[in-house]
Amino acid sequence: MSDQPAVLVLEDGRTFAGEAFGAIGTTFGEAVFSTGMTGYQETLTDPSFHRQVVVLTAPHIGNTGWNDEDYESNQIWVAGLVVRDPSPRPSNWRSTVSLDERMATQGIVGISGVDTRALTRHLRERGVMRVGIFSGEAATQTGEQLLDQVLASPQMAGADLAAEVSTTQAYVVPAVGEKRFTVAAIDLGIKSMTPQRLSERGIEVHVLPYDATYADCLAVNPDGIFFSNGPGDPATADPQVAVIREALQARMPLFGICFGNQLLGRALGFGTYKLKYGHRGINQPVMDRTTGKVEITAQNHGFAVDAPLEGEVDTEFGRVRVTHVGLNDDVVEGLECLDVPAYSVQFHPEAAAGPHDSAYLFDRFVDLMARNAHSEKGIHA
Repeated sequence: MSDQPAVLVLEDGRTFAGEAFGAIGTTFGEAVFSTGMTGYQETLTDPSFHRQVVVLTAPHIGNTGWNDEDYESNQIWVAGLVVRDPSPRPSNWRSTVSLDERMATQGIVGISGVDTRALTRHLRERGVMRVGIFSGEAATQTGEQLLDQVLASPQMAGADLAAEVSTTQAYVVPAVGEKRFTVAAIDLGIKSMTPQRLSERGIEVHVLPYDATYADCLAVNPDGIFFSNGPGDPATADPQVAVIREALQARMPLFGICFGNQLLGRALGFGTYKLKYGHRGINQPVMDRTTGKVEITAQNHGFAVDAPLEGEVDTEFGRVRVTHVGLNDDVVEGLECLDVPAYSVQFHPEAAAGPHDSAYLFDRFVDLMARNAHSEKGIHA
């Protein structure tokens, strides 16, 4: 850890002084907070956090260091990190380096010694906003100079970021054990645990770039299509929405999570909107209305689907209902098409990091593809 000064400047002018953590320099992004007590390595390597400066509400960070097993992608994606009390040394048998060292080697600028409780309360009251972290020599500029740079940085609303985080080449994650189905997974910022959860259920997963067309999906002869999580504004993802619409028209089984939930919502004719401060962490309560069960879920999103919470809605593709609702603020957390084989959720059932309450959603996808295959066999018999 460094003894060099650092300062955090929000776009409304509020500032927090601290010490440099990670790389020395300057970074900009959208200030968001995550309420998880653990799982910081999975958080930092989640592509959905691209262009975001993450405030970790848990006060003591870095105890378990950094290992070679818990990556959710091949790099750290957060724009910056804000912590209160970083651990001076890691203490875990899997650790290879400290969090501070790994951030420094990947050029991730952070700040420590910040009153993260006060910062989180500020973001809860005012909403997420642009932020800059300045450390070392950059921190010696005047407050006006720092604020001007923050105000000149890009906003998240209207940001089209899938191309910046998606794979450029298709790849295959083989099924574990006997192969049952093939799935085309559109990578909008996919986490590595997601295709692993699918493969554990006998699914061969073909991970395709963000700009894959419906024809590209059909080329792998899939039994279903999966749309992943990812960063940015869903209002910018017209090509992906068009692919979903083609899948719905063809009655291709479809499952989407997080960003994929928002895109399914758009394809069905619903709008999306930006949340005041979003949901991030591994302790978000959600009710599954189909069972009445309350699940504790892992979430990371700043946008949501604008759909009626009650009853069924008639759409171009038949009836649709909201299946999951966030219990903190009644945000739509899941959609189900009743006349075509498609559904989605706003949270992360792969649970990396996080609770495993929602793992059944992958089983639902298997059941959906199985029922569809049986139906197709009956049609062609």
